[in-house]
Amino acid sequence: MALEVLTKDDLQKFKIELLEDISNLFQIRTTEQKLWLRTSEVRKMLNMSAGTLKNLRIKGQLKCSKIGGIIYYDYRDIEKMMNQK
Repeated sequence: MALEVLTKDDLQKFKIELLEDISNLFQIRTTEQKLWLRTSEVRKMLNMSAGTLKNLRIKGQLKCSKIGGIIYYDYRDIEKMMNQK
């Protein structure tokens, strides 16, 4: 079995490649938009009160799904609503 000697330069190249790969992973995740948003996220995104968001929900202008007591909104539905107005 042959032994391979690693130099400091080899380790430095590996470190640089590893850091670039990790950086690329973070860039991909930060550019992706979440598909489902909670009420607080929607309120912050649209800068509206809880009552206004509830009215949109009641009037059927913004669809939602309730899972385990938490209301979720589809990001695409929010985009559609904003494009209509």
